Amino acid sequence: MNTSLPQAARIGAIRHLTDDTALFTLQLDERPAEHQSSPAHFQPGQFLQLSVAGAGEAPISYCGFPSSDGSIELCIRKAGRVTAALHAAALGDQVAVRGPFGHGFPLSHYAGQDLLLMAGGLGMAPLRSLLLALLHQRERYGRLTLLYGAKAPEALLFRHELADLASRKDLQLRLAVDRAGECPPGLPDCRVALLPALLEGLTVDPQRTVVALCGPPAAYRFLVPPLLERGIPPQQIHLSLERRMHCGMGHCGHCAVGTLLCCTDGPVFAYSALQTIEGAL
Repeated sequence: MNTSLPQAARIGAIRHLTDDTALFTLQLDERPAEHQSSPAHFQPGQFLQLSVAGAGEAPISYCGFPSSDGSIELCIRKAGRVTAALHAAALGDQVAVRGPFGHGFPLSHYAGQDLLLMAGGLGMAPLRSLLLALLHQRERYGRLTLLYGAKAPEALLFRHELADLASRKDLQLRLAVDRAGECPPGLPDCRVALLPALLEGLTVDPQRTVVALCGPPAAYRFLVPPLLERGIPPQQIHLSLERRMHCGMGHCGHCAVGTLLCCTDGPVFAYSALQTIEGAL
């Protein structure tokens, strides 16, 4: 199946997470056959193109777990014409999707490694996909830590899921918020601090730790240095430039980073591939 051709899907569920962000579950009209290329088959960190009739098309990172029944989870903030149209849609309304596109997090290289996930704001959405994949085969991986920062406690995404994660013995969860507020029930204290502060006191084995980062690109300039200071090699720091996505096929050049194209060479890159490119972060 040609991933560049749109496929019809319908809105099967809408779960509001914050005032302007919701988790949409889409259901492909045509269930994919086994081993068939499909927008529902993807790697965590990849993205698809979502189109809404009369509004246009926008690149959206996957948020859920790959499915065999044609269902797709997308966490979408109301921020532009396409996303506003989707937020105004109703259950059963039709949309179109094409993909997957790009390269995701290299899960095959993570076996036996400690995983440190760091999410800022809406960056929690793509990292949720990675986290679900890691938990699906939890025995394959070493220590698992999630550091997540948001503007305020009420801006934290997937609060009920975070509460479940906080109760697990095989995962460490730390939360940070820019401004104080009442932390949702079941969650650890929301520290009023910036995301890098959550690294303080964290035990890390630099030679066996892989870091996955997702958030505003400008934030990476403050997140990467403390990781390097802890001895984590640049090739073991993986970050997503998913916010640079545009056409998805490497034709328009809007996602260019030096000689790299985020939509075909990324959006997930090792920091070692970006550290010498001026303006990459």
